[in-house]
Amino acid sequence: MSADGIVVVGSGVAGLATALRLAPLPVTLVTAAPLGEETATAWAQGGIAAAIGPDDAPALHAADTLAAGAGLSDEGVALRVAEAGPGLVAWLSGLGLEFDRGPDGAPALGLEAAHGRRRIVKAGGDATGAAVLRTLARAAAACPSIAVVVGRATALARGSEGRVTGLVLRTNRGVVDLPARAVVLATGGLGGLYRSTTNPAGAVGSGLVLAARAGAVLRDPEFVQFHPTAIAVPGGGPLPLATEALRGEGATLVDASGGRVMAGIAGAELAPRDVVARAIARRTARGEAVFLDARRLDVARRFPTVAALCRAAGLDPAASPIPVRPAAHYHMGGIRVDGGGRASLPGLWACGEVASTGLHGANRLASNSLLEAMAFAGLVADDIRGAAPAAGRGRAPEADPTPASSSAPDARLEIRALMEAEVGLVRHEAGLARATRRLAALARAGSAEATAGLVIAAAALGRRESRGAHWRADHPEQHPPRHTEITLAQAFATADAFATADALDVSDALAAANAPGDPLPSPLEDAR
Repeated sequence: MSADGIVVVGSGVAGLATALRLAPLPVTLVTAAPLGEETATAWAQGGIAAAIGPDDAPALHAADTLAAGAGLSDEGVALRVAEAGPGLVAWLSGLGLEFDRGPDGAPALGLEAAHGRRRIVKAGGDATGAAVLRTLARAAAACPSIAVVVGRATALARGSEGRVTGLVLRTNRGVVDLPARAVVLATGGLGGLYRSTTNPAGAVGSGLVLAARAGAVLRDPEFVQFHPTAIAVPGGGPLPLATEALRGEGATLVDASGGRVMAGIAGAELAPRDVVARAIARRTARGEAVFLDARRLDVARRFPTVAALCRAAGLDPAASPIPVRPAAHYHMGGIRVDGGGRASLPGLWACGEVASTGLHGANRLASNSLLEAMAFAGLVADDIRGAAPAAGRGRAPEADPTPASSSAPDARLEIRALMEAEVGLVRHEAGLARATRRLAALARAGSAEATAGLVIAAAALGRRESRGAHWRADHPEQHPPRHTEITLAQAFATADAFATADALDVSDALAAANAPGDPLPSPLEDAR
């Protein structure tokens, strides 16, 4: 591969869309599994939020995004992404994706929580993610400028001035060095760090760790969204999801006696996800079961994916309510990027769930994830085209204190249990401190999963308020909005402070940790 080429890491919607938007520039698409496998995109049931209805407009969509983001979403980014929605639906249609349509032939628009209009575009009922993935994978396979390499990224190569100049990759042929003038991380999220998750088991923040170990600035990593209605089935694997669209069409949350769980709560079943998830968690913490009653809906016809998941679990949603509970679902934080997807390290871009673009803030609006990934894919591609190629080959970092390895099975189980118990839906300082200390020790021993967990826990310690998906039982109040910006070195420093200092000293250390250096240009700025 030429050093003038571009490496895109990840083959979900963000990676595939970025590679396609970069054509005809030569792209090496690095995927951990054959195209179409092991991605969270395929599991996305909801759809794509797009303001295409006659009573809708991008400004209304952006307003709903800002409201859900609880003060941390960027107004300019929200409007820009919302404005891109209709064109992205048309782009996918042009690639051959057949969206669900109503009797009049227009796209059938669904309603989901915290949306003020019907604007959820779907394909295959509740199989939109899989349909989008198939469409983009087919287009990528047919694109002559995209070469697919199966392997696992282990490190970012860097030049003498810290510029990212390629990727170190482990394949079945051994370790491979891929030089590049631009590296795009599109590796997805980190729900697999939790014992209860709707994500694939491999979604453990691998791209976040690559960037963090290279010294990139991360933004708001403490914000992890828990989907309210994972189907509560026994077992240690990922939990199947009962899409939010069920509640949009009238399904209700009830207790064992049929009482309404969301009674008296603003928005009821269509409140933001963090509100619904905490309402359910309050019940389950008391030992109560919570159910999603969808018996009056034709689930088998309108939501075939949910129907199949229920059948596999021995449930019949037409006969009985579905047992549900919250589970880790989406990471709002990530690698800090600007309006063109650039990270703080020269030569590095990020797109999709691994990036913090300014769109989601403290709580992602339903069905904005596929939209954001495709919108920023185009912005990233445009930015890379306008970037001057860098000279010279890179090297893997010599001073990286943590080798790029995954945890042993026993450590992975410990990390998932620790994240669930102490860095989950409801948090407090003592538990976060315990988690930070233990995760730092595991991270220093080489665990990539612990490294990802550490930055979440350290940032959560520093946010002494409750906002969106970050709920501190010891700090239920809310302060003026601010972003967390943190590096891996600062996360380790936080862990060390808690090991050696009292709470007052740690407060000072956490305040200092929120000033990692000069800020990037605001995502409000137009992409170059």
